[in-house]
Amino acid sequence: MAPGEPQSGDYDNLPPGLCNRRVCIETYGCRYNFGDTAKLTEVLKHRGCSIADSVDDADVVIVNTCTVVGPTERRMLRRLSALRDRDLFVTGCMPQVQKEAILSVCDPGFIAPDAIQEWYRRVGTVAAGSVGIVQLAQGCNGTCTYCITRQARGPLRSFPLHEVRRQVAAYAACGAAEIQLTAQDVSSYGKDIGLSLAGLLNDIGDPPGSYCIRVGMMNPATVMDDLDAIIDAFSAERIFRFLHLPVQSGSDTILERMGRQYTVRDFCRIIAAFRKRYPEITVMTDMIAGFPGETEEDFSASIDLIRRLRPNKVNVTRYSKRPFTPLSQEKDILDSVKKNRSRIMLSCSEQVYAEVNRPWLGREVPFIVTETIREGSVMARSPAYQGIVINEDLPVGYEGHAVLRKDRKYFFIGERVT
Repeated sequence: MAPGEPQSGDYDNLPPGLCNRRVCIETYGCRYNFGDTAKLTEVLKHRGCSIADSVDDADVVIVNTCTVVGPTERRMLRRLSALRDRDLFVTGCMPQVQKEAILSVCDPGFIAPDAIQEWYRRVGTVAAGSVGIVQLAQGCNGTCTYCITRQARGPLRSFPLHEVRRQVAAYAACGAAEIQLTAQDVSSYGKDIGLSLAGLLNDIGDPPGSYCIRVGMMNPATVMDDLDAIIDAFSAERIFRFLHLPVQSGSDTILERMGRQYTVRDFCRIIAAFRKRYPEITVMTDMIAGFPGETEEDFSASIDLIRRLRPNKVNVTRYSKRPFTPLSQEKDILDSVKKNRSRIMLSCSEQVYAEVNRPWLGREVPFIVTETIREGSVMARSPAYQGIVINEDLPVGYEGHAVLRKDRKYFFIGERVT
């Protein structure tokens, strides 16, 4: 059966309310959730549905939920409550672990993420767009004591290499300029089926098109065993020199409490190895402020690590107690302390950004246009995945050179020279 040619009975287990209707999908959370939405969109199109841009234009609303931290959970419940009188379906992480909380504010239908994957295998098409999301696996084998996502998504289940290769080729053929490889832990890909991330990057193929590939978030614990091979695989011309490696804390004591399965020294060794091979690689990391038991000394160790690491971006999150996790009954740090520590951490990170970005001003770099921001303005990416806003109308996929003129902290303003 060719992709896009479903046979009778393929969708018998789809909710009957999702056929030949106008559907609006609201998506929250990580890139993986957006990948689920992209697949679900293709399935719905093959069911005769059209995709509406807003709730007001839709017969049916699907909310793809996130519950990674408490504030996000509360936002989800407020949104679901506001939609309770609509024909409503809910998917994503929240129904898997907090179905009762959802039912306390609305009475929707539910769509299991596993069902989306199964339905999509019978379709296999992708939509044209500037950015394509390719999921490598669902779930993870991590032991993080604070993570509800692990409870929602289950153990690692890597997708077959041929499926990944087919989707990459399909997005390239549809004109995507950036193809994002995503999973709960990208570097764990294949560990359950006898494959590896390095092997996937080497075997993914090189379909024609004007695009580059961004490798998503990796866990230091699963990078270490295959470090050299992964670094070698990043040498492919189409792969952005971009490393998203969350450390979460600069204290080994806290990392042990987190169940992260690596030390600060391990993390620094990985960063140093990537930078030795690719000196201009963009490094992004994540930090949690106010983890249970975090002392002032532990917090100071995190600040010191940021200063020593000099990352291009730090995602700072205040610790949020999540249900069904090993730490859900632990005594929490005062919100005022968490808020103050997160502010200090963000301020420190932004000081580092200014220092890291300053030497780039006035330099000429290659770029590829990955998104249209608005009329007369596009987002481009350098080979190291630096964001470059160019105030011109350029087509997605355009490749050229630009001089970096202004530092905007999280991106540059560039002037095209070719």
